[in-house]
Amino acid sequence: MTVIYAIIVLGILIFVHELGHFLLAKLMGVGVEKFSLGFGPKLIGKKIGETEYLLSAFPLGGYVKMTGEGGYIEGGEIHNPGGVDTIPADELPHETLHELSDVEKARSFAHKPVLARIAIVIAGPVFNLLFAWLIFIVLFMVGVPTVTPKIGEVLKDKPAARAGMQKGDIITAINNMPISRWDQIAEGITASKGKELTLSVKREEREVSFTITPEPRESKNLFGEKVNLYAIGVASAGEVVTESFNPFQAFIRGSEQTWKVIDLTFMSLVKMVQRVVPMDSVGGPIMIAKMAGDMAEAGGASFLAFMALLSINLGVLNLLPVPVLDGGHLLFYVMELVFRRPVPQKIREYAQQIGMVLLLGLMVLAFYNDIVRYFVTRQG
Repeated sequence: MTVIYAIIVLGILIFVHELGHFLLAKLMGVGVEKFSLGFGPKLIGKKIGETEYLLSAFPLGGYVKMTGEGGYIEGGEIHNPGGVDTIPADELPHETLHELSDVEKARSFAHKPVLARIAIVIAGPVFNLLFAWLIFIVLFMVGVPTVTPKIGEVLKDKPAARAGMQKGDIITAINNMPISRWDQIAEGITASKGKELTLSVKREEREVSFTITPEPRESKNLFGEKVNLYAIGVASAGEVVTESFNPFQAFIRGSEQTWKVIDLTFMSLVKMVQRVVPMDSVGGPIMIAKMAGDMAEAGGASFLAFMALLSINLGVLNLLPVPVLDGGHLLFYVMELVFRRPVPQKIREYAQQIGMVLLLGLMVLAFYNDIVRYFVTRQG
């Protein structure tokens, strides 16, 4: 079942990504010859109108083949324009290259204005980000597990204990700002920068308040880096409730959550380049399959949240300025806008080759880490 869940997740995310390219291509008047989920040999396919819709053997990607992609002849010269995603070699029949007719030129991706090409290319990653955003909004409307602000332990000789706070107290506000979740307590205390705080607390059936000055403490962030925070010396009771929101609140919370994950994804990439995050943390298909299975067992909400997280990662990674990725094509088109002429074909071809080597290297690293993580380590 784990493999099935992974195929479902990847299939949906790839479909959303390629749908973005497909819809914007149609909107910009570009002909779409093929829409494929997966690479390699065709498993099934059906042609509807001008487009052949395919399900291919290898589910780790997909592509949209547009009119003019794969090469054409113009002015007696062979042109091999870049497109969106990576078209497999067997989808580039150079022996059938021909001079594009006026009708084909009008519907060719390569002959569209640069802004139209940018819109088509960026649509794939943007659709992945929008898809995650919609998932988060729906999850907040349906209900998400939330840790309540109930105190489970008051640490001895810490600010909270000295002020008189007790186990079982429920923090309801910090400096008159209402509190309903445990994470809001940490945020409020950290934001104080050590300044005096007024905490409103519900104790049994009465309301009491405490004036507390947080004390500094050293901790580690998500990347294992040492950071200076502030604390008052309380621990959560671990009480969890399901909290749901109206559509407007869910829109706000979903937007905030989407931005947090996007920011975290970018920061993770930066920390990886800085060698703060080790390269053995990179995961591949086996890790995705394992996590998909675990999240499916945890419940529908966890599975959807995992899909949203993966969709954001796919969108962000595709925006990186690496040739063969959407971000690499965007870089060329931005340069075309700036210099008012296309990047020479030879430069694009060399860049594509370098990009392919980098991508293959990353894939090898991911597979290697998966094998060590799930097979070698466990056997040891």
